[in-house]
Amino acid sequence: MAEAQNIPVGSTTAGSIAVAAESTVATRMSAPPSFDVADFPVPHGREEEWRFTPLERLRGLHDGTAKADGTLKADIDAPDGVTVESVGRDDARVGKAGTPVDRIAAQAFSSFEKATVVSVPKEQVLTEPVRVTLHGEGGTTFGHTVFDIGAFAEAVIVIDHTGDAVRAANVDFLIGDGAKVTVVSVQDWDDTAVHVSQHNALIGRDATFKSVVVTFGGDVVRLHPRVTYAGPGGEAELFGLYFTDAGQHQEHRLLVDHNVPHCKSNVAYKGALQGDNAHAVWIGDVLIEAAAEGTDTYEMNRNLVLTDGARVDSVPNLEIETGEIVGAGHASATGRFDDEQLFYLMSRGIPQIEARRLVVRGFFAELVQQIGVPDIEERLMAKIEAELEASV
Repeated sequence: MAEAQNIPVGSTTAGSIAVAAESTVATRMSAPPSFDVADFPVPHGREEEWRFTPLERLRGLHDGTAKADGTLKADIDAPDGVTVESVGRDDARVGKAGTPVDRIAAQAFSSFEKATVVSVPKEQVLTEPVRVTLHGEGGTTFGHTVFDIGAFAEAVIVIDHTGDAVRAANVDFLIGDGAKVTVVSVQDWDDTAVHVSQHNALIGRDATFKSVVVTFGGDVVRLHPRVTYAGPGGEAELFGLYFTDAGQHQEHRLLVDHNVPHCKSNVAYKGALQGDNAHAVWIGDVLIEAAAEGTDTYEMNRNLVLTDGARVDSVPNLEIETGEIVGAGHASATGRFDDEQLFYLMSRGIPQIEARRLVVRGFFAELVQQIGVPDIEERLMAKIEAELEASV
């Protein structure tokens, strides 16, 4: 059920499927989830959840030496009917979607001054996206944002990260029963930025949640999307694309916790890498708990290595605690250009350079089309074109 194809030197692809009588979401964590940073030991890189991350490049986010001395310019464009509030840490909505699972997420929770809560009333159908623009102006910042989507509401949320920053944050999505939500998170930081964030989605009964994570910029970006279900019938789609350049470290660690019956999930992440010491990490964990009968889940990661010197670590994991499921599987593949595709295009008169670009465009196009926001789709395809101009 796991696959690895044409894996270049410097890349690893591994996967596991386990059927267990007893397990917990935290089986591969060095400490249980907690809001208290003191409950997490300082990582040293030997822990399972940190072994791929360059700790020395996190600017002190992992060991408590980073201080909130930076500036982040935040702008929220909210359609009519959407409310935006600043609340304290004691607000019941803050942290409801999930608990920090590592020291940086706990540090972010302990360090933010005010949380931002963006609320969409029940049954409201937004005709324009909620747009959140976060522009770093240097230094270290911590944050917490909650998107509270009422029952049977429909919304598209775009979170755009630009500029230079050392940023640690938690982002919560509370998805009401029957709601339909699409979230697009774009990491287009300057090359010197560091961004570590945990995304928590709590999906209500018969609700639909689509997450599209797009990562281009930053020196180190480490994102941790996590999904749990508050009732049966929920559906989650987690899509992602990343383009990792020389020297960049881009890490996406996902968890889908099927904790209630008759829910679905589909995960598809694609990445391209180019340049010396470009490093992409994708960890996909899916847990089907004993109570989650009728689960239907699949996860996939694909990586395209464009030049020598790049490294990919891709690890899909699937834990199953009940045999009463509809389906479950995972796949991972890392490779270079498909010579047959190139030959096919070149045999029809397309020059080799353009043929290679067409292959990469096609590789990403399927996921870009999942965004559903035309101006964002156009911007990302333009960004991909610019990356290709530099390499292919």
